[in-house]
Amino acid sequence: MSTLIDHAQQIWDIPGGIHPAEHKSLSNRTPIQPAPLPRRLILPLGQHIGAAAEPCVAVGEHVRKGQKIAEANGFVSAALHAPTSGTVGFIGPQPYPHVSGMPAAAIVIDSDGLEQWTDLQPCPDYRHLEPAALLEKIRQAGINGLGGAGFPTAVKLTARPTQKIHTLIINGTECEPYITADDVLMRERAAELISGIDILVQLIQPDQVLIGIEDNKPEAIAAVRVALAERSYTLKVFPTKYPSGGEKQLIQILTGVEVPSGGLPADIGMLCQNVGTCVAIHDAIVLGKPLISRITTLTGEALSRPGNVEALIGTPVGELLDFAGLDKAKLNRLVMGGPMMGFTLPDLGVPLIKTSNCLLASTREELPAPPPAMPCIRCGECAEACPASLLPQQLHFFALGQQHEQLKAHNLFDCIECGACAYVCPSSIPLVQYYRAAKAEIRDLEQKQHKAEHSKQRFELRQERLRREEDRKEAERLARAERAAKAKAAQAAAASAAPVAAAPAADDRLKRLKIEASMAQVALKKAEKQLASHDTPELQAQVSSLRAAAEAAQKALEAVQASAPAATAAPPADEALKKAKIEAAMLKAQLRKLEKLESPTTEQQAEQQQARQQLAAAEQALEALQSAA
Repeated sequence: MSTLIDHAQQIWDIPGGIHPAEHKSLSNRTPIQPAPLPRRLILPLGQHIGAAAEPCVAVGEHVRKGQKIAEANGFVSAALHAPTSGTVGFIGPQPYPHVSGMPAAAIVIDSDGLEQWTDLQPCPDYRHLEPAALLEKIRQAGINGLGGAGFPTAVKLTARPTQKIHTLIINGTECEPYITADDVLMRERAAELISGIDILVQLIQPDQVLIGIEDNKPEAIAAVRVALAERSYTLKVFPTKYPSGGEKQLIQILTGVEVPSGGLPADIGMLCQNVGTCVAIHDAIVLGKPLISRITTLTGEALSRPGNVEALIGTPVGELLDFAGLDKAKLNRLVMGGPMMGFTLPDLGVPLIKTSNCLLASTREELPAPPPAMPCIRCGECAEACPASLLPQQLHFFALGQQHEQLKAHNLFDCIECGACAYVCPSSIPLVQYYRAAKAEIRDLEQKQHKAEHSKQRFELRQERLRREEDRKEAERLARAERAAKAKAAQAAAASAAPVAAAPAADDRLKRLKIEASMAQVALKKAEKQLASHDTPELQAQVSSLRAAAEAAQKALEAVQASAPAATAAPPADEALKKAKIEAAMLKAQLRKLEKLESPTTEQQAEQQQARQQLAAAEQALEALQSAA
């Protein structure tokens, strides 16, 4: 693997950024400690971006440490494993670490205290494995990003077929105040970190590897530098500045390249991974251990023993804070995450999840309540502090007015919600809260529009399918009528050519031929109406065939009438009366059919009027014949 020597130590700057008080010395002076084994573990099924996992165990089932208890549900999802051995006590809604305080689906495990491991499959000699096999091991280990939003790692590592990842960036920045979990991890587990990077290199084959660490972590920098003794990876140390740990910001600092608006690092051939994620990958491949624990910072002035612990996923945060010496009388706010991007927890009963890198137990003096928001004075300090070069003031006004198109045009979704704009705002406007609400509204509207468009397409396709089915049935009906008319015309022709056997037989044949000729005329008229509505070559051919059949039937009738003996012929008056009755009945049937139409067209209305007139004339003629008879 080659490295870029020209820019090996060159560092670029990012726009904006701030320098809040760090408060990292509260928790980075002691080594990582193991947290006590809790009596009960609460494991939410959704601890990552994407679809929540699907339980694969039942209540009352005994599980062992490291056993899979929930399968990944879809492509963007992550599996879940038992952090300890015990019994599945409950599956259903449980407290969840979210600002809303709403419960979420979870699996509850009652620990048996034995810590019995399931059968693991370590693979220290992983270099002989195919990339697909390595990727599947990472997916089965349930690993998601441990430093940010929690995107499933296997999905992130699935590079696009047309885009090669040429630069792998390892994020050891940890720029937010108070948090020191990655700092102590790099100090104490630098060898495992480099091993995890080796696995990623084996998997994606990048041209270069860049490791970025802020200069306020000298012990971690030294430990990583020693572990890199035999590697060609590049370690870059840069000045401390918030939020340099953002994925797009770190790429710009280390490479000078900006990720396009609305794009991903993979679009420009780059991939970022957190140092904690790299260690989890090492544990999954080399040791065969799934992700069941993480390093978490316990800090804040309400704790007497702040520090970093390795805690099992699902541990109630109240037990961790008690382990760190929580003074509940001093506790004012409990924040999961840092003071800039974290959120206040509703209670102490929520569990630790895979993305929980910090628990900040603050006093009232440490994190005082913000003053009431004042009107914007258009000072522009928010725009100067924005690391994404956005216009926070304009976004705020557009969010207030719910001008969603303007928000999207001003790149609202490029906002990383770092809170730098709200931190420097002299009017104490909670800008990030407005942006989060606007993003949620836009996503909700887009989802509803997508559903409406999908429903419209389904309706239109159904209507088109019904129309085609109706056309098919009509074509089959006309074809049957055409075949029937042809058959009857052939029978009539054969009957007219045969010698007259007797007068009664001639009368029956004459009646039958009259009926057949009338039916042929009716079928012809109906086909001609269909042709007037839908002029297609198939209908034209059917009308021609029906016309020929009607003419043949009429000729056959006329031939029989001409050859019939005078004795068998009906009196002219009777024949005229029957013909008038038949004609009147046919016109009545035609008129009733036209009157049943709910919304007739202009042509159909004209046809109704013409049928009424013809019916009136036919009825008058019938009455006259009946009077004469």
